[in-house]
Amino acid sequence: MSEAKKPEKPTKKTWSTDRPVRLGPRSVAALVLISGIGVAFFGWPLLADAQSGLAAHAGDAPWLFAALLPLLVAVVVATIADSGMDAKAVAMLGVLAAVGAALRPLGAGTAGLEPMFFLMVLSGRVLGPGFGFVLGSVTMFASALLTGGVGPWMPFQMLSMGWFTMGAGLLPGAHRVRGRAELLMLAAYGALAAFAYGTVMNLHGWTIITGMSSGISFHPGDPLHENLVRFVAYCAATSLGWDLGRAVLTVVLTLTLGGTLLKALRRATRRAAFEAPVAFEEAQVTFEEARGTPRP
Repeated sequence: MSEAKKPEKPTKKTWSTDRPVRLGPRSVAALVLISGIGVAFFGWPLLADAQSGLAAHAGDAPWLFAALLPLLVAVVVATIADSGMDAKAVAMLGVLAAVGAALRPLGAGTAGLEPMFFLMVLSGRVLGPGFGFVLGSVTMFASALLTGGVGPWMPFQMLSMGWFTMGAGLLPGAHRVRGRAELLMLAAYGALAAFAYGTVMNLHGWTIITGMSSGISFHPGDPLHENLVRFVAYCAATSLGWDLGRAVLTVVLTLTLGGTLLKALRRATRRAAFEAPVAFEEAQVTFEEARGTPRP
């Protein structure tokens, strides 16, 4: 008697949390737009002439903040739409942002020792660039409210921290690099990105600070390369030690606590059903088995 195939039936869901949450076209478009706006707000004074009224740069913050908030919502919506996640993902973002905001006061103001940076590196690695950008920005906003650090610098800090966390989600080897090699990669990124964060924030403050030595002051209207030389001198003279402390603490915490925290974050994303496709398995049975007749 001929054999018959039983109709296919779905198996249990398989989880794809070994890689960061992927970026779809809408997520990429939203991130490119928000990053382009941020670069323009940070960098326009370098291209301004001496009669541009550079003091107005101090008033950029409300405009940047007004642009930042709806674009952050757009990134979240686009990432959810592109990856098929649900409200659990947003809830996890809120939890991580609250933890990061609570960590910042533990070291803020003390030689740049800010433990929240290491959490942002690991979270960005697990959540991916889209959710990582939003997490970094929201965490900085929440910490500013918690510590009373609200000021014209806040939206620039939000943007810089968003880039910092997004970069961790863009690191390669999400499928292959694991264990000690992954921690070393994240520690190296954390160290470099800690300096990059301080440098980007210096660019905002340097262009509006007056009364410094002519060797490190910003001169509106001067050639770009001359101002960049002064900017490098300004960073070395004012914030190098602070950035070094931030980088060292990020490396130490990543290498000592990173493995445990990565496992916890990946377990949490698995339970939140991040990117959980349904796999189908073909089952072949005989005609007798399909009719419920047991084999002899």
